[in-house]
Amino acid sequence: MLSIARTNTSLIGQWWWTLDRWILFSLIALIFLGILLIMAASPAVADQHHWNSFYFIKKHLLFLMPAFATLIGVSLLSLHDIKWFALGVFGISLLGLFLTLFLGVEIKGAMRWLNIGGLSLQPSEFVKPAFVVVSAWLFSSQKTELASSVNLVSLGLYLGIVGLLLLQPDLGMTALVTVVWFVQFFLVGMPLLWIFLALGFCMCGLFATYFLFPHVSRRVDHFLNPDVGDKYGDHYQINQSLEAFLNGGLFGKGPGEGTVKKFLPDAHADFIFAVAGEEFGMIFCIGIVLLFAFILLRCLMRLFEENNMFVVLSVSGLVVQFGLQAIINMGSTLNLLPTKGMTLPFISYGGSSLIAQALGMGMVLSLTRRRIGEYDQT
Repeated sequence: MLSIARTNTSLIGQWWWTLDRWILFSLIALIFLGILLIMAASPAVADQHHWNSFYFIKKHLLFLMPAFATLIGVSLLSLHDIKWFALGVFGISLLGLFLTLFLGVEIKGAMRWLNIGGLSLQPSEFVKPAFVVVSAWLFSSQKTELASSVNLVSLGLYLGIVGLLLLQPDLGMTALVTVVWFVQFFLVGMPLLWIFLALGFCMCGLFATYFLFPHVSRRVDHFLNPDVGDKYGDHYQINQSLEAFLNGGLFGKGPGEGTVKKFLPDAHADFIFAVAGEEFGMIFCIGIVLLFAFILLRCLMRLFEENNMFVVLSVSGLVVQFGLQAIINMGSTLNLLPTKGMTLPFISYGGSSLIAQALGMGMVLSLTRRRIGEYDQT
């Protein structure tokens, strides 16, 4: 692929020479780090379930094939195709989100998964990136349509998604979708009245979730008052996670030498950052943080040269979503935030999350490609 000539006018040739390869290679680096950490963390988790030690490793590698194909395939799409592709994914995933209320598989008290052909699929993971692009499409059309009606359509879609997520319940996903939607609305020029209404809505929502959802109040209470943590609850996992970072020090105990993965049921998923800290050390963890930061900054820098509002809103929303999910995962692991079952993008185990992240970042790669002349038309 590196030998493709600049004069190559084929689809692949145009893709390669208009693509931001720094973003692509950074994402590939995250994928390889994910393979490394899954290999380190998952055998102990598989042994807890009395499964083959390589059970999660094999499944993760299988999920990587459609995920990488999605990443590259979506990055080949034009701006026009991205809009309709996102709309199609949004419609299908929204239907799946609705069906989870009736046909969903309950795991840890939540109905977030659909069992399709023996595979567990989480529709909310695909709603996230698709809704970002659909809402960006709506907001960017204000020049040709009535702004108030466009805003109301976007608001209606947002409220519908939030309602379905709360019924599962999935408070973390609800918060993530809410923050990203408000960021996009703010960038497009949210009226001052809407800003105050949004702030009031968020404050009321935070108080309501604390009193209406027992697991939320329990996690917040455990975060604010660690002494109330129980032996097997959230605080137990946080204690194990923090101990892992202490054990790892600067350079770690070495690959395979960690012990936290033997006691954490989600060491390969929600707490994989703790495994990285214990086995590879603080320097390695800082490297992961810097890699995420580089991807975010590189994506945002591409927007300084962009005058297409749809591209600006879409990339901004997708990047905020990507970065905020990483911050929530790492912050929870370090006890800087209340625990929330949210994966570390491209690193944690999880088929739906991996493919959905590939879909979202594939759209970022497509949207940040250099477009000249007619290629810029949507």
